[in-house]
Amino acid sequence: MSTQVASPTHPPLRRTYSRWTSLAVLCAGTLMTILDGNVVTVAMPAIQSDLGFSGPGLAWVVNAYLIPFGGLLLLVGRLGDLMGRRRMFAAGLAVFTAASVLCGLATGQGVLIAARAVQGAGGAMVSAVVLGMLVALFPDPREQARAIAVFSAVGAAGGALGTFLGGALTQALGWHWIFLINLPIGLAAWFAAVRVLAPDGGAGLGRGADYPGTALVTGALMLTVYVIVGSGDRGLTATLLLAALALALFVAFTVRQARVARPLLRLRLFRSRLLTGANAVQVLMIGTMYGFQFIGALYLQRVLGYDALLTGTAFLPAPIAIGVLMLGLSARTIGRFGPYRVLTAGLVLIVAGMALLSRAPVDGSYVTDVLPPLLLLSAGFAAAMPALTGLAMSGAREEDAGLASGLFNTTQVVGGSLALAVLSTLAASRTEGLLGRGVDPVVATADGYRLAFRVAVVFAVGALALAAGVLRPRGK
Repeated sequence: MSTQVASPTHPPLRRTYSRWTSLAVLCAGTLMTILDGNVVTVAMPAIQSDLGFSGPGLAWVVNAYLIPFGGLLLLVGRLGDLMGRRRMFAAGLAVFTAASVLCGLATGQGVLIAARAVQGAGGAMVSAVVLGMLVALFPDPREQARAIAVFSAVGAAGGALGTFLGGALTQALGWHWIFLINLPIGLAAWFAAVRVLAPDGGAGLGRGADYPGTALVTGALMLTVYVIVGSGDRGLTATLLLAALALALFVAFTVRQARVARPLLRLRLFRSRLLTGANAVQVLMIGTMYGFQFIGALYLQRVLGYDALLTGTAFLPAPIAIGVLMLGLSARTIGRFGPYRVLTAGLVLIVAGMALLSRAPVDGSYVTDVLPPLLLLSAGFAAAMPALTGLAMSGAREEDAGLASGLFNTTQVVGGSLALAVLSTLAASRTEGLLGRGVDPVVATADGYRLAFRVAVVFAVGALALAAGVLRPRGK
């Protein structure tokens, strides 16, 4: 979500309604996109069985959403400045809702993946402008802090509700309803947005946006994930050629940003040690957490035999703990000890939690083998994420705050999608190899997931080492 500070060219939101009513509308729209990410995770096995996805191919149900979402955040944030944020927000709700219906009606892999990509574009349109609208609505710093706290709590609650709803809907009605449920929510949010939120003029599309740059970076990201996910299904030569093409697209994007008059991403941002380091740490940390959520849900269902509803219920403590700790402790802890120490402590907890989860026994118990690492990972993320965000934003100039926030959210999505592609591919390859040697299917599946968890431990250790080397305050 791109934090864009209101300027004189953006008039304040409508005052005929309570500002808190307007905040509720913004939260409702964002809640729908948050619900979607968590709902899908629990329904993965059902989608795989119904549509015949391979193990690595199943990751595209998530990645097809994440890649357009991450790739378009910078562009649609800029377009929101140019054409008006309310207009972008409402348009995003409409796109997301329509795509959700298409997902719910999908009967084949191609239709579902294509609709998920459109969902990702709609989610980016909503998320890229919502914090900028919130800042304009609550200019007073203390009120703004309270509003952001409420917004963050809604995000955490959405995670908990999404995981549970995914299990309940899949169990009772089928996986199609995890998408169809967005239709009434989306329509209500759209009508409320049009009615409650006041139009903001925008700077005008004549100011321009870097559309070719967006095409280059989005294509590079999508091709990178495709190379990783499909590496086991093609030869080494083809894989290397596709990887080289992805690298060439990234290079072309970088060159264009250095030369174009109105770049999508101003390269001077990367001169900041804190901003660059925080984004690099986030890629590894979010990759670890995506591994926990995605592979963990599959482990509960494919190895421990949980149904969809029980899996959703099993994950409830994680987002609840994250939300409670973020609202109750994070700000005070960071104020007392500083963001670097809190970040380091959080990453240590994430490493410990992932290391415990990497045991993943075939005959595991939720109470002894799943819940303890789940709580450690939740506490670690609740401590690390706000601290990391503060460090990243402290490294940006005031005039670059919106762009820096967009970049931070983009690397969050990119880190999750790339890590998910790597972890799911490794797990599937390991399982298939063991099955070819006659190993019991459940044992082979558990071993594949253990490999994925161990690689996620490496991600977490890398994040901790990078934070210690790059983000440590000078002179310490």
